Amino acid sequence: MSTFAKRERLLLADLLETVGPDAETLCEGWRTRDLAAHVIVRERRPDAAGGTLIKQLAPRLEKVMAEYTAKSYEELIRLIRTGPPRLSPFRLKQIDEAANIVEFYVHTEDVRRAQPEWTPRELDPVFQDTLWSRLERTARLMGRGVPTGLVLRRPDGQTAVAHRGTPVVTVTGEPSELLMFAFGRQSAARVELDGDTEAITKLHDSRRLGI
Repeated sequence: MSTFAKRERLLLADLLETVGPDAETLCEGWRTRDLAAHVIVRERRPDAAGGTLIKQLAPRLEKVMAEYTAKSYEELIRLIRTGPPRLSPFRLKQIDEAANIVEFYVHTEDVRRAQPEWTPRELDPVFQDTLWSRLERTARLMGRGVPTGLVLRRPDGQTAVAHRGTPVVTVTGEPSELLMFAFGRQSAARVELDGDTEAITKLHDSRRLGI
């Protein structure tokens, strides 16, 4: 049975193949080859992937990333499409869905939105609800370092508090767009910001959104 995580994985692989290894992404300093290597290392090399959060593991992560970026681009695409090794916990549907829906959605958009004349995807309501449920669970983590109060709001009025404080900025948009904003892709997210003008500027320019 197809899942959202599997769908987004294949969309990312197809998109990476289409744009080639040297296309821009929204990830600062990364071309598409680097982003592809990151996705693979995250699910195939847990011994190194922790370097994104644990400073002591950063040198190992850098070394392993270099090993994967040196592979042929065709091989990287193949590894993304085929997924993690057989004994990886990511092979389990429940873990794959929990860990990879947002990961693959955001990185697919990192590639799409960095290209000229990109247009928004039409996402079905069930997928939007799924993204919202993920956002609700992680909003406080992603907003913990921002310089203002931050409330994320869907068009139907549902809200998630990402950071308590004053002045408060309310960011309104579809869950898919709020997710991009909360992950630090403010300039590429199609959202509306309401609140004090100075606070909005600080939040929009903040480099402390995301994990």
